[in-house]
Amino acid sequence: MFGTIAVGMVLLAIVSLVIFSMVKSKRSGKHVSSCGGNCSACGCCCHKKK
Repeated sequence: MFGTIAVGMVLLAIVSLVIFSMVKSKRSGKHVSSCGGNCSACGCCCHKKK
């Protein structure tokens, strides 16, 4: 039982750090999506001009 709780806590910490890193990057204006920043070749809807 202690092993399950320990693994769960480690996974929660890793996920929290990833989310925190993504939010921090987004707030600083860095590109967060997985397209690599090549917006002209990206089909992602978040880059299309409105």
